[in-house]
Amino acid sequence: MSIVAALLALLIGVTLGLLGGGGSILTVPVFVYALGLDPKRAIAMSLPVVGAAALVGAVQHWRKGNVALRTAIPFGLAAMAGAFGGARLAGGINGHVQLALFSVVMIAAAVSMWRNARAAQPAAPARAPSWPVLLLIGVGVGAVTGLVGAGGGFLIVPALVILGGLTMAQSVGTSLLVIAMNTAAGFAGYQGAVDIDWPLVARFGAVTAIGILGGSALVDKVPQRALKQAFALLLLVVGGLILYQYLTL
Repeated sequence: MSIVAALLALLIGVTLGLLGGGGSILTVPVFVYALGLDPKRAIAMSLPVVGAAALVGAVQHWRKGNVALRTAIPFGLAAMAGAFGGARLAGGINGHVQLALFSVVMIAAAVSMWRNARAAQPAAPARAPSWPVLLLIGVGVGAVTGLVGAGGGFLIVPALVILGGLTMAQSVGTSLLVIAMNTAAGFAGYQGAVDIDWPLVARFGAVTAIGILGGSALVDKVPQRALKQAFALLLLVVGGLILYQYLTL
């Protein structure tokens, strides 16, 4: 693995730890453009990397009391069902088409993150979770994970705040546990369809895990609004370039 790829893996981990999502969406482009993997293989291999890193971050947040297990388990199970189905569906879709769909998800993530950064954050939601809508979103987020390899944190975090009745800190930690669950299910859906380079996955995942430990430690010290806006712009640029490349093939 090159130094550039290692630095990018570290960035992905730090972003996951800071935001509870978003960083994982960079894993597929790194695998495709920095490591030269074909899109379908990159999507499948990104899932265990993102899942393992998210689990490390979830443990860190759990120690701080920021993981709501009563919300994470049902929401995560719904996401797992969607992720497995999305992965099985992806088997019949051309890898370059998957990458184009992935670019659209990146752009949507950028818009969502930018709007979320500009909105005032609720200090302490006190309402009961809206379970029917929350579980439906879980299935949808999982399907996106299985289909294009994005962890879905950019959707999970605001859903947990708005519909799950969690604080922002709880949503970040809970999101990481949900991401670990749905990426595991998505990866299971790819079994037997894609050749996995496990040594590369292990190296990339280890560096990402180091990054997420650092990000989790800094989550209370970094201005979230500025970070989200900067990262949203990065996602918009990368997603736009990938989509442009697909449309001009």
